[in-house]
Amino acid sequence: MSILELHNITKKFGSKVALDTIDLTLQPGRIVGLLGTNGSGKTTMIKLINDLLTPDQGTIQIDGKKPGIDTKKIVSYLPERSYLDPGMKVKEVLDFFNDFYADFDMEKAQALLQDFSISLDSRIKTLSKGTREKVQLVLVMSRKAKLFILDEPMAGVDPAARDHILDTILSSYDEKATILISTHLIADVERVLDEVIFLDHGKITRQEEADSLRIRTGKSIDQIFREDFRC
Repeated sequence: MSILELHNITKKFGSKVALDTIDLTLQPGRIVGLLGTNGSGKTTMIKLINDLLTPDQGTIQIDGKKPGIDTKKIVSYLPERSYLDPGMKVKEVLDFFNDFYADFDMEKAQALLQDFSISLDSRIKTLSKGTREKVQLVLVMSRKAKLFILDEPMAGVDPAARDHILDTILSSYDEKATILISTHLIADVERVLDEVIFLDHGKITRQEEADSLRIRTGKSIDQIFREDFRC
């Protein structure tokens, strides 16, 4: 069974069409790049999958279920913006996640934080933007979810730390799970992608195996993206 299916999904904001009759199927055990320029519809799609928005048309199925309480138990979501209480300590945030999510692995979270050299006693407000993003990533990747959705997971992270972030993602999830990564940092992430989806003005313009696309064109995913979007 597929882990995610979108059928004929349309979402409008007033007269603006954010997503236009989208059909998409993702299989388990894949790392998929959702790639597009600003305003292409990536975040709208992610919010629909996470039941934060309602489609104007079409259906969404996550592991055979409509988005809702049941799917939140198997989807681990990293939003683009920080949602952490700045007054809390890191260890308090871990305790909150541990209480809230039955699948949260406290030992894994503590080990990942140690790997990033982040103290459990640090208050969120004292951390840099990049370090706060690392804390959020640790929280999300420490769940035993079936579908991980990461919206710009490295946007505020120093370029030198991006490989470490990717290695953390790769080492901390069940290979039977699926990861959907929305990003504009294509050159940094393409080495880990099994599949790519190009989204342009609310429409999917490409969905293909990453290796097949590179072999067929003789180009990197980043090069193809720049050509398609004239970056």
